[in-house]
Amino acid sequence: MKVKKIKKLQLYGFNNLTKSLSFNMYDICYAKTPQHRQAYIDYIDEEYNAERLTGILTEVAKIIGANILNIAQQDYEPQGSSVTMLIAEDKEASEALAAETPEDLDEDEPKKKGKKKRTDAVVAHLDKSHITVHTYPESHPDQGISTFRADIDVSTCGRISPLTALNYLINSFSSDMVVIDYRVRGFTRDINGKKLFIDHKINSIQNYISRETRDLYQMVDVNVYQDNIFHTKMLLKEFDLDNYLFGTAKKELITSEKKKIKQRLKKEMNEIFSGRNIPKV
Repeated sequence: MKVKKIKKLQLYGFNNLTKSLSFNMYDICYAKTPQHRQAYIDYIDEEYNAERLTGILTEVAKIIGANILNIAQQDYEPQGSSVTMLIAEDKEASEALAAETPEDLDEDEPKKKGKKKRTDAVVAHLDKSHITVHTYPESHPDQGISTFRADIDVSTCGRISPLTALNYLINSFSSDMVVIDYRVRGFTRDINGKKLFIDHKINSIQNYISRETRDLYQMVDVNVYQDNIFHTKMLLKEFDLDNYLFGTAKKELITSEKKKIKQRLKKEMNEIFSGRNIPKV
């Protein structure tokens, strides 16, 4: 099946539809020692620092045909990064909006002492379209499970659509699991005045994912068609323990260890995929 393309419609005035695409991407691994767990966090912070994330979002803007107005990026302590990108649909809008200066945050506000929390990222002063990414690397001190989560939001108004960047975003992260939400809100009108609550055909997010990618993942849909809400969860089919060990090789482990680690990893992945805790048997 070919990846669908969005057709242009003859509209009366500006396309007011808001198309929002949200990703949760997860990378799971087992890091045996505290040193391995810290090394994993350091690796993720380096691999997905604010500079590289900015490059990924810049390519997303290029793919969907948007013009970048402003970029804000931040690497956090002890870990994590955020990037916010304000975009516009066309060059004229970019030039007009870029000429406007948003109000600055209150510089007199006292700064909090100590390390920033990873949840301190704030998105503000955005116009009609934006792209954001936040990363959340963490590890379990007892079970040895380490998890990297990247949250990406692409919200657009007008003709441009975030769906065209789906495959690039999925392939930009080494994801064991991907949770995707897509929603179209508002309405626009065609040249005859008829309201349009969506401007493209879609019955699943999977319509816009390449066959090569779909073949790699187990996929589940939950869709509310009458409200133009679409939800897809993806779990990597292939499981090779060597791909989930950080700082330790499979050949260094005895059989019972390998079995226990595999069970822990599978449990972690299934809980995230299902969205619920699985009780111990």
